[in-house]
Amino acid sequence: MTKQNTLKGSFSLYGKGLHTGLSLTVTFNPAAENTGYKIQRIDIEGQPIIDAVAEKVADTQRGTVLAQGDVRVSTVEHGLAALYAMGIDNCLIQVNGPEFPILDGSAAMYVEKIKQVGIEEQNAPKDYYIIRRKIEVSDKESGSTITILPDEDFSITAMCSFESKFINSQFATLEHMEQFEQEIAAARTFVFVRDIEPLLNANLIKGGDLDNAIVIYEQPTTQERLNTLADMLGAPHQDAETLGYIQPKPLVWENECTRHKLLDIIGDMALIGKPIKGRIIATRPGHSINNKFARQMRKEIRKHEIQAPIYDPNEEPIMDNIRIRELLPHRYPMQLVDKVISIGPTSIVGVKNITSNEPFFTGHFPQEPVMPGVLQIEAMAQCGGLLVLNTVEEPERWSTYFMKIDDVKFRKKVVPGDTLLFRVELLQPVRHGISSMKGYMFVGDQVVSEATFTAQIVKNK
Repeated sequence: MTKQNTLKGSFSLYGKGLHTGLSLTVTFNPAAENTGYKIQRIDIEGQPIIDAVAEKVADTQRGTVLAQGDVRVSTVEHGLAALYAMGIDNCLIQVNGPEFPILDGSAAMYVEKIKQVGIEEQNAPKDYYIIRRKIEVSDKESGSTITILPDEDFSITAMCSFESKFINSQFATLEHMEQFEQEIAAARTFVFVRDIEPLLNANLIKGGDLDNAIVIYEQPTTQERLNTLADMLGAPHQDAETLGYIQPKPLVWENECTRHKLLDIIGDMALIGKPIKGRIIATRPGHSINNKFARQMRKEIRKHEIQAPIYDPNEEPIMDNIRIRELLPHRYPMQLVDKVISIGPTSIVGVKNITSNEPFFTGHFPQEPVMPGVLQIEAMAQCGGLLVLNTVEEPERWSTYFMKIDDVKFRKKVVPGDTLLFRVELLQPVRHGISSMKGYMFVGDQVVSEATFTAQIVKNK
């Protein structure tokens, strides 16, 4: 089972803010399990904390801006992209101003610092959200679309179309997150002269210069205007007739601009709150459509807060019904687990096929057959028993017995034709023969019942 991660220690980065021009310090700190990402404004009285989730995004015009009431933090996407890509699940980020420093306009410095302090594995399992069906959001006005499809891992393809002969159409792909450091992290933010000039004139990018952005000059202007722009950026004057990139550092990749768009997608996907397993295809992405997509994903996660295990009936079971009878004393009509399809140190997944011939349907109920709730709990407990017996030597010589059942919920009827999937997890290690477990039972992708139960394992006489 993959575990959650945090940082082994704290690190800080220093620089100016792109929008404010202020000298800023951002510090990334370890955080407890299930904390997620939180951003703290340490320069404000009370040092308020903002949860880094999609619903907190207040503005996407010139980057991703998070807000809690009147407290705002902008330009968070590059730092969050580095955390997400490096597998960090829990982090408290402290900043002494209204934005993260822009640094060199990429995520490279964040990745370097994460590698320097190291990554620490935690005890809690990493809670992936697995994409089971196509999800798509789009914006007709901008022509932007983001689609996510089922996949075994997390990957992204970004396709961009710009009104520019320099970067008219590009695409970039990240097949595996392990490639982020080498293929994406160093991609810098970019801006067209036609867009930057009004921002400079309005004093909205006080910290912008050629060290933190790729500036693209692709629509001729007068020499005087170009010289004025160069002076504002701290750049040398160049011939107004020569179009191209106004910057001393060459492109890292020919498609660096689209790779940066991909980086931004990862930073905005970090606001979903869970790591994702799925393939993203983004057409003309930007912070606005990215946030719209992240919000939609959070709605999907709330709808399926507990995800059903993946079940392929073509795969050979880990335990068939013969092996189950060797471990459990239950026999007809009380053997309620047909097979086990997955088992680990702390969790198990079992299957039970409900037919119209189940003996309990004779009296429950003749005209409307429904599986009794108490047998649903018994079935989950039997699955949990198999999990616990898997931790002892000679499991055939042990039996499990109920001690306590809590937090029982029944959400939907179980009827003939249903295939039940049980997922049972240990809540804590087995001590003195006592185990505490949480069980869920699914039909399709819906939870139909759940319970917390305590059992004792006893050696047979």
